[in-house]
Parts: sequence; C-alpha cells; structure tokens
Amino acid sequence: MSMSKMTKTLLLLTLLVISIAPFASTVKAEKPVIYAVLFYSPTCPHCEQVINEVLPPLVEKYGLQLQIFAVNTYEERGNSLYQVTVEEFEIPNDRLGVPTLIVGDYVLVGGGEIPARLPGIIEEGLAQGGIDWPAIPGLEEARNAPAESTTPKTEQTVKDKFKQDIAGNSLSVVVLLGMIASIITLGINFDKRPKYNQPQWIIPVLAIIGLGIASYMSFVEATQTEAVCGPIGHCNEVQQSSYATLFGFLPVGYLGMIGCVAILFTWVLQNYGPNKWRRLMSTTLCGLALFGTLFSIYLTFLEPFVIGASCMWCLSSAVIMTLLLWLSANNAKHAWRKNDLQEA
Repeated sequence: MSMSKMTKTLLLLTLLVISIAPFASTVKAEKPVIYAVLFYSPTCPHCEQVINEVLPPLVEKYGLQLQIFAVNTYEERGNSLYQVTVEEFEIPNDRLGVPTLIVGDYVLVGGGEIPARLPGIIEEGLAQGGIDWPAIPGLEEARNAPAESTTPKTEQTVKDKFKQDIAGNSLSVVVLLGMIASIITLGINFDKRPKYNQPQWIIPVLAIIGLGIASYMSFVEATQTEAVCGPIGHCNEVQQSSYATLFGFLPVGYLGMIGCVAILFTWVLQNYGPNKWRRLMSTTLCGLALFGTLFSIYLTFLEPFVIGASCMWCLSSAVIMTLLLWLSANNAKHAWRKNDLQEA
C-alpha cells in the first residue's frame, strides 16, 4: 500500500469515530444506533477495500445511526484488544485475520463477508431498536483513550511474530529447511549418475494437484472469501497480508497457476514432442521447478518471520514444488546422460 493510500485510510477511519463523538448521546436518545468495532491493519489490501469502498456509502446512508470504532491491530494496544476479542467471541483459527467487524454478537471477517452481511445486520438492528457496543473487555477504555500514533509498531520482534502461530510457524520452518536442504543436495549431486528411474506419470499428477491448490487460493483472493483452513495455521491472515499479491496487483495464486500449467506443458513436450526438443524440455522443466522452489522458499520464510502466520495451502504447494524439483532433476540427469552416451 502506498503512503498516500495508507494516510487516506487512517484519516477516514479516524473521521468515522471522531466526527460522531459529540453527537453520540443525542442520537442515541432520539433514534436507534448501530455500534460496531472494526479491526484493521494499514498493510491489508482487503481492509483498504472495506474502508474506502464498503463503509463510506453506509456511513453516508445512515449518518449518526451507524457508529464504527476503528482499531488498528498493527499497534500494540489495538493488537491486544483484538486478541481479547478473539478469546471473548471464540473466533476459530480459520477465521482469524483482518478486516474483522464486530456488531453485537455478529463476527464478520474479510472483504467478502462484511459487505455481504453488514447492510442486512444494520437494517435488522435498527428495526429492533439498535445494537449496543460489542461486549469486548477493555473496549470502553480503548474508546476513551488518546489515539496512538498511526506509525506502525516497530517493537514487535521476530520472536513475537513467530509466537502468534507457534504450531503453524514451526511447521513452516520444517518445510523451509527441507526445501533449502533439497536444493543444496541436488546441486551437489547433480553431475552424479541418477540412481533410479521413476514412473513418468508422477510429475503431471503432482502438477495437477499443485494447479488445484493454486486455483483455489486464486479463487479465495479474487472473490475475497474466507479460505477453508485446517486446525493448524492461519490461512486467511496470510491471504489478507500485503504479501499475497505481487507488484500490488498480481495474486500469488495466479503465479502458481501459471507455473503449474507451464510445468505440465513442458512435461508434454518432453515426453511427446520432437526428439530434438526433449533434452531441452528436460532442462526447462527442471529450471521451472527450481524457480518455483526458490520462490516457495521466499514465501515460506515470510510466513513465520514476517507475517507471523502460516498457511497450510501454501505449505502444501511448497512441498509439491520441491517434489517436482527432485523428480525433474532426476529426469534431466537421465536426458543429459543419455545424450552424452549417444554422442560418445
């Protein structure tokens, strides 16, 4: 997110709360009011969309009957309030992340669920006489406290981020070390004679599975729905981070789809294309898998040490890409050794 967009986001959120404060008691006495708490992060693209596109029309429509207290989870106090909210509302692991909007007993998560359900909740709440502030311990103190600096907190260490998702992040480290060890081992042994022949169908099967995972994650990103995540890891928190897109517009899942399709196409040429292409295609396939594994190393490193959350879909994709590297490297060895023997 650019600094100008971040500034716009923070100013808007501030106005949503501060501009209505002097009139709160008067409005509450005359008309029903909907009170809500929005947890957001200035680095979250879905938060930006909710703040800049979803909330302004609702604020304009309902005026002082809709009061939203914005909580920046990238600040120490905001993050603490969010953790308390998670415990109080028993939000499951697969629904952790921002943007999260609490309205009464409703917990709305993500850039898809908030615009889909919030208008209906507002209408229903107004018809029933309003909805009071959510029962979040410490909320009243937070609303009355002076605003913190909008500068993102810098005191959160790598250790703090890792502890946010110990089980998932520990698994990420295991996968990360495995990928690094695989590349080192293959590099050392690449010029050695291949020890085995593998069935040719394994590579396309793995590539198709990888394509399915990448397609699902692309669907989650494109539709802004919540990802189905297992008991370990916080998939949605990873998907809602700024690292889920490249160059600010290309979802990582799309790149994964392109990579898997390229691997499948190269495998077909390697096995069924002209003979003069097969050696080149073997090398190309290995190169594609190597690039995919290196990129997976980068993404896997970000999860435990930068984002502070891990995604099991992403880790599964990383493991598949590493397996493809092993298999394609073995095929490349066979192709080059066979060609060398023929030339000799």
